Amino acid sequence: MWQLARQPRWIAALVLALAIAGAFAALGQWQLSRSVERSATDGRETELVRQLADVAVPNSPVTSVAAGQIVETTGTLVPGDWVVLSGRINQGEAGYWVVGHLLVDQAPDAAPLSLAVALGWSATEEGATSAVDDLEAVVDPAPIEITGRYLPTEAPTEDDYEAGEQNSASVAAFVNQWAELPGAVYGGYLVSATAAPGLDVIDSPVPSGEVTLNWLNIFYAIEWVVFAGFAVFLWFRLVKDAWEREEEEREEAEAAAEADRATHVN
Repeated sequence: MWQLARQPRWIAALVLALAIAGAFAALGQWQLSRSVERSATDGRETELVRQLADVAVPNSPVTSVAAGQIVETTGTLVPGDWVVLSGRINQGEAGYWVVGHLLVDQAPDAAPLSLAVALGWSATEEGATSAVDDLEAVVDPAPIEITGRYLPTEAPTEDDYEAGEQNSASVAAFVNQWAELPGAVYGGYLVSATAAPGLDVIDSPVPSGEVTLNWLNIFYAIEWVVFAGFAVFLWFRLVKDAWEREEEEREEAEAAAEADRATHVN
């Protein structure tokens, strides 16, 4: 059989099969590399303070570039637009967030942009409501410069609709609760790096860069390896079939010649 395989046409077929197998193997390697997924923030300098306007676009979802980024901006907190969230974990302890409505400064001829800002954490609801009262007592709010971690909006939970309790930082929910909405709204919210009076700083750790495996991509990688092996196997099978046919034809020819000789002898 291997003598047949050394014929030019079968050598050419082998080269083609190896080329196809190589392409399949390359695709398998690419698919395998895709199976290792890192978090969206991996490799980014999230702790480098950037301007909010440089990483986020109003009325748009939070991109992977913006998620978890430390940003700074200036604006004015809107009186009355305070939301107290329950069930917020801070350093392993459940408590309450106070979330404010910041009108981000724009050019004089542009409408302000709305941004939800988590201003601090309290272990008790009384402490959170007391902080809200202190914030509300400011008669003429002055523009403030605020720095914090920009995070994607959270989805509302069932608790947000039961007994008046709200525990998710949902921008959509905030928009429905704010009394004033003069312009566009940022799709994420800001966790302030400093706390409002009477509140504790909210713990906002560096986004995880953990590695996860995508098993579907691993399965696809295995498929490409199988296809590569099949390309070489198909060449082997074709050569073997051709060799078996030649052997059958040779045996038939020998049998016919033997029968012909026997006929002439008789």
